[in-house]
Amino acid sequence: MLRRRIRRLENLVQQMATTEQPPPRRLQTAQDVIDLLQEQVEALRGQRWADPVQKARAIGYLAGLARKAIETGTLAERLELLDLVLRQRKEGDKR
Repeated sequence: MLRRRIRRLENLVQQMATTEQPPPRRLQTAQDVIDLLQEQVEALRGQRWADPVQKARAIGYLAGLARKAIETGTLAERLELLDLVLRQRKEGDKR
């Protein structure tokens, strides 16, 4: 039983050591942030050895950030539409 636990720990250490670093990611839009947060939540959910309470706290925190990014993206879309309508009205007034 002890040997099996040691083997499991050795495998975990080896997996952690051989994990490749993801390529750099540019965060330029709200959707970029949402995609990154979703990726990190999935990575957290896949960590079997992580403490469940700490994992839940981290996922809750990331979910809060994602909510804010979604709200920001929605507001940005609405502002773009409003800007477009105002430009069309301004062009219509010039004619």
